[in-house]
Amino acid sequence: MEFSHPEYLVTTEWLAGKLDDPNVRILDVTAKLTSRLENRAEEECYQESHIPGSILFDVPAGKGALSNTDEALPWMWPTPDQISGSLAAVGIGAATKVVLVGRTPRPDIDSGTMWCTRAWWTLHHYGVECSILQGGLERWEAEGRALTDEASVIPEVVDPFVPSAGWEQARATKDDVLSAAQNVRTDGAEASVCLVDALPADSFDGTGTSYGPRSGHITGAINVPFRSLIETETAGFADAASMHAHLTESGLLEERDVITYCGGAIAATVDAFAMALFGKTNVSVYDGSLMEWTADPDLPMTNPSAAG
Repeated sequence: MEFSHPEYLVTTEWLAGKLDDPNVRILDVTAKLTSRLENRAEEECYQESHIPGSILFDVPAGKGALSNTDEALPWMWPTPDQISGSLAAVGIGAATKVVLVGRTPRPDIDSGTMWCTRAWWTLHHYGVECSILQGGLERWEAEGRALTDEASVIPEVVDPFVPSAGWEQARATKDDVLSAAQNVRTDGAEASVCLVDALPADSFDGTGTSYGPRSGHITGAINVPFRSLIETETAGFADAASMHAHLTESGLLEERDVITYCGGAIAATVDAFAMALFGKTNVSVYDGSLMEWTADPDLPMTNPSAAG
């Protein structure tokens, strides 16, 4: 079993051969978040060691490099102008190939994989040619490849990147999700849209972490925890055969549309990226996710732990 789009991932060997390529930009999206959604990765991870030439790209911060700073919620989808500004600030032009790398400093909290997929999901759908380093910084370091604590030079952008149209298909709104939730079938037939909760099973059933005032999951959703698709201890993914089997068993590679969500539209991009690897394109990520959904008591939720 192989991925339909293996180019969405690159190996450590490939990247090692591109460190001096002026058309390749390495963006480090490592997260080490505080309770206030401040990212400590620069001070506690990046400055200590990083891939030579890589640039810290602070996606994880609550109003980070790929967030709409005008929205009340963190990590909301950025505008085309915001994307252009963020990319220019790290030296990315129209012809730049972007490689996203991450580290997982605290496997139970800060998955490097989900921050790579969040960055990929946004950049890819705005037209950036980008890939993710399989295995992340953990694999790079384990193989004894070059690391440095020296600051990277950000090149001047001569040919600015212009975001492409059509990105709306990658992002689902509250109204999109409500329509899908109301289409839950009671006659045994499949609904036209599959809602996917990418959070752990205990969050899905209402006994684990809540992402707002209400626990449980959006009514009609199925649960495909993002950690079932990744190497939990690293910023890497499960092998193609295992991932395909899991997605197939969950029905996510069927023809119907899919909307993924989580707490804040980060982990949800792991499930979405996994489907993209196998060529599925009719997938979107619910931007506001449970941070938005749980705050409105009129929106349907199911909490199995409260049943009876």
